[in-house]
Amino acid sequence: MIKVETDAHSGFCGGVIRAISTAEKLLAEKGAPLYSLGALVHNEEELHRLSGLGLESVGLGEAAMLPAGSRVIIRAHGEPPSTYAMLDAAGLETTDCTCPVVLRLQREVRMASQRSQVVIFGKIGHPEVAGLSGCAGDSAIVAETPGQIASACSSGLIDTSRSTELFSQTTMDPEAYMLAAQVLKEHMKAPVTVHDSICSQVASRQRQLGEFARSHDVVAFVAGSSSSNGKVLLELCRAANPRTYAVCSERDLQPGWFEGARSAGVCGATSTPKWLLERVARAIENL
Repeated sequence: MIKVETDAHSGFCGGVIRAISTAEKLLAEKGAPLYSLGALVHNEEELHRLSGLGLESVGLGEAAMLPAGSRVIIRAHGEPPSTYAMLDAAGLETTDCTCPVVLRLQREVRMASQRSQVVIFGKIGHPEVAGLSGCAGDSAIVAETPGQIASACSSGLIDTSRSTELFSQTTMDPEAYMLAAQVLKEHMKAPVTVHDSICSQVASRQRQLGEFARSHDVVAFVAGSSSSNGKVLLELCRAANPRTYAVCSERDLQPGWFEGARSAGVCGATSTPKWLLERVARAIENL
């Protein structure tokens, strides 16, 4: 019989726990509807559970059309200043669940933009990055890869003669961020300040995850299809153990993955709930 272990370090990060707990409390106190500005967490299974409690996800345009007094929750990713202005003008009751780590980073980006050119290493279009860029007055240059930073320097998008401050989205790969900083410094003629802006909880989880993946014959990595952190951690697991398979839920499991395996590990992203990890583990045991 295969031995199945669930990674003790996987599951929601502190910011997501805070946002979901707040939503559950608001729903218990005042009932539905409660609106989240965008998906509260990048995990389809958890969103389905929250929807059953009365949480509805809305876009910015939809939020602006809600009746005055409607309750809106801002997720852990944070929002740009323009969003707060819009919610206030619409007369909505807002609960801000921006992760404290992201809030601190937003303040640092805002201050840096007043003295330097700001470069953000992160996923273009990601809600956290949109919030950070908005705090810089939308003047920040966003790059997803070290190669994009090099291209931005060569094309003049990044002014290499101007003092620059580099920040990272909190959930990016630490090694990729180090490489991005190195590439930027190589191209710049002016001073570069590199900020330590990756969440320490995320960084430590990445170190632990490689060890976990190597300690099992097969790994089931559980994450939502839209989770940016999930994509980073999945590749980390695959680098440590080629027999790593991505699943959104237990329904995606295939018995053939586990042939000849004595042990299986179940782990996931910072947006993956513990209950889902445990459900996938039970399903593997029952294959």
